Amino acid sequence: MDTGSWRLSLALAVVLVSTLTEAVFSQHMDDFIQAVKQVEDQDPGAAPAAVLKRLRRAAGLNDAFIQHFLGDAQDATGPEVEAGLSDYISKAVRHGVSKEAREGGVVLTSDGTTVALGPLLLGIEAGFLSKSSGRVRGLYQLTLAKDLGLSARHSPPLAQRLGPDGCWDSLTSPRVFTLLDALSPLTTAQVNGGMDGAVLGMEVSGKPSRGLKLSSFLTEYYCHQLDHKGLDGAPRLISRRRRENFRELVAPVVLVRQVVKSVELQRRMKGRSKMEAKEKKHLMDVVKDTMEKFVRTYMDCPPIIPRCMWGAEPYRGTPTNLTLPLSFLYIHHTHTPSQPCVTFQQCSADMRSMQRFHQDDRGWDDIGYSFVAGSDGYIYEGRGWCWRGAHTLGHNSIGYGVSFIGDYVTNLPSQHSMGLVRDQLASCAVGGGRLVPDFVLQGHRQVVNTSCPGDALYDEIQDWKHFGEVKK
Repeated sequence: MDTGSWRLSLALAVVLVSTLTEAVFSQHMDDFIQAVKQVEDQDPGAAPAAVLKRLRRAAGLNDAFIQHFLGDAQDATGPEVEAGLSDYISKAVRHGVSKEAREGGVVLTSDGTTVALGPLLLGIEAGFLSKSSGRVRGLYQLTLAKDLGLSARHSPPLAQRLGPDGCWDSLTSPRVFTLLDALSPLTTAQVNGGMDGAVLGMEVSGKPSRGLKLSSFLTEYYCHQLDHKGLDGAPRLISRRRRENFRELVAPVVLVRQVVKSVELQRRMKGRSKMEAKEKKHLMDVVKDTMEKFVRTYMDCPPIIPRCMWGAEPYRGTPTNLTLPLSFLYIHHTHTPSQPCVTFQQCSADMRSMQRFHQDDRGWDDIGYSFVAGSDGYIYEGRGWCWRGAHTLGHNSIGYGVSFIGDYVTNLPSQHSMGLVRDQLASCAVGGGRLVPDFVLQGHRQVVNTSCPGDALYDEIQDWKHFGEVKK
């Protein structure tokens, strides 16, 4: 073979490998973990911190702010990541939102949530570089504080518009993630990735990493299979528990200080003078306002799976908007499906089944419930906060209907799912101006001739705060 033919063959081989990489790997966490394993296999003895640095080099996460805490990614040891794999890692990790509201640098996880990989990986790398347990230099600034600082100074203020979440083009081979609402400086996927990065970074801080594989660590966190107990029997360190773990990890006042430190550091890096007292006070006030909305949305409220993620069919007709705030919260059980769901896939299938029954058999415009609680750690959006439901005959315009998937005549839902509804969804509704502070919680049977929500669950909710008898 002459030199020209050899070079052409090599070029074609490189193109083929790159194309195959794109074809094999999607924007799913499972595929990203496989890519991480390939990087590990190129240098089997490498420590997790070294692997993370090579991933950061491949992804191009190496600006001055990141280098300040983690060092220069160009100094990473070990072999260069193969071109096609490097291209995939760069695409999977580099975050950005297009004018068409497509968010890049995010992946779909097995539990149905979407995570930005950049803050996740930065937080874990910072944790592995820590020398002492519970103390990680730059942890919050690398995972959330920098983005929160940018958002706080955005116009209009983030305190008025936080999020949004979005939906994938495919749940089996996801490639395009489109946001559901107006563009925002901070998306739900970024928050999920930042929380995970902070939680996992703190978890590995000061601990020996000998023999630990990053791919295995990520698999344990994102791919844990729940048993029939749901989250009641699950380990502490899994992705479904990110919000509760993050709440336990950091107080809002600490996060406010970290945001301000992040802004000050960026100013110094740009050669700007130190903030004067008046300017710093104004920044602190703006950040506090932002943090109040952040806490309410991502620390007080439960995680809610959007309609498009569970595969909802469109509303038939024109929805009737509710006049908020409402005064009642009505508790239901589904009876059919009769068993709790403990995976995103099964809960989504149950939601679709109920919607078909309500639309096709009962002739309703949509699934009747406002929200539905699975035993997988999530609330599923039915008609949501704004549309009038078809859950409690004669009372749909004055209250939300929330159902638990399963038959609860003799058994109770998981403690975790009940806590999501009793403590978080209700509080979220009050804090967001959707329920009045002195709302009344009732079982379906109290206002309609039915056995719903089952004897066991009805007995349970009578001890819940806000439970009220029917007023004569």
